[in-house]
Amino acid sequence: MTETKSLRVGMVGYAFMGAAHSHAWRTAPRFFDLPLAPQLTAVAGRDPERVAAAAAKLGWESTETDWRRLIQRDDIDLIDICAPGNLHAEIAIAALEAGKHVLCEKPLANSVSEAERMTAVADSAAARGVFSMCGFSYRRTPALSLAKRLVDSGALGEIRHVRAQYLQDWLSDANAPLTWRLDKAKSGSGSLGDIGAHIIDAAQWVTGQNVAGVSALLETFVKERPIAGDFVGLGGHGGTSGPRGPVTVDDAAIFSARFDGGAGSPGAIGVFEATRFALGRKNAMRLELNGSKASLAFDFEDMNSLWFYDSAQEPNAGFRRIQVTEPEHPYTGHWWPVGHGLGYEHAFTHQVVDLVEAIAAGKQPSPSFADALQVQRVLEAVEVSAADESRWTKVGGA
Repeated sequence: MTETKSLRVGMVGYAFMGAAHSHAWRTAPRFFDLPLAPQLTAVAGRDPERVAAAAAKLGWESTETDWRRLIQRDDIDLIDICAPGNLHAEIAIAALEAGKHVLCEKPLANSVSEAERMTAVADSAAARGVFSMCGFSYRRTPALSLAKRLVDSGALGEIRHVRAQYLQDWLSDANAPLTWRLDKAKSGSGSLGDIGAHIIDAAQWVTGQNVAGVSALLETFVKERPIAGDFVGLGGHGGTSGPRGPVTVDDAAIFSARFDGGAGSPGAIGVFEATRFALGRKNAMRLELNGSKASLAFDFEDMNSLWFYDSAQEPNAGFRRIQVTEPEHPYTGHWWPVGHGLGYEHAFTHQVVDLVEAIAAGKQPSPSFADALQVQRVLEAVEVSAADESRWTKVGGA
């Protein structure tokens, strides 16, 4: 038997996304027959003790305290970037120029200019057989992948309406601590980029249309928060009576949109909402499409279901539920018996599968940095519109 060649991975960051990615790298080859065998070679983080503890817990063979050293290592084939957004461009560009494949978490960067530079380097690297992908993991949720399949088949007809929401409530408490996600210098934006980027990508990917223009509102409900975590060095340890620091990103983003349509068809119209202040909503990532023939609806809080309405077949019945656990559905045949649902972590495993298969085949993985750049341009247009009294703003490159 021929031994499968290894794909040696080096990961930057080991917190929430680092844990999800680590699980995916470990799990993917145990349920899918991959052409390359992922090897968790090294993880990088600034704090020696913490990164060592993370490596032991998450299954990494070695550690580095400088991501530059990770890129310099000859025993690393791919760099997985799970660091804050302000580091994405520098790490990704250095890795690609060093001949390492790259998986970069979303949003791709903190600005369009950074994303453009990353995309240019990625395009050049791809011509040399070095590939990159942005981690919009929700694309790999089986029900959302099935939605894409239905749209591509023409089952919905002409897409007319797009409704996209991402609702969370974990920042509703005004005394929740100030973290890097609330610092524009590190995160680029708040709900808009953190979770809004996901619904922008999902809407564009499923419909096959890009957002061409927006009219937007951004709101920051809590202007200051207790200093904690990375901000302790700025003056205290947080708490309700301790020092507070400014929140420099949005808490909520709402915008209307026009899509660019397809060949000979008008673009759909859409409404988007992203907030971390929707009490009672924990991770409600939702997408609903209304077409000329049919409609579909997805909510990640019921992630193993897709709701579908066919106006010809079910004119009086309303939506019907498709339980997306059948072996013919995307990805599901590699897991459990019918009816045994999947979870949040499986999307990251499917992401690894698709990335490894593309690299082995010498093909550009999807979503590419160019796809992620389009999302970045929408994020920028939303910010520009919101800063100018919701003025209608064309998306750059549209």
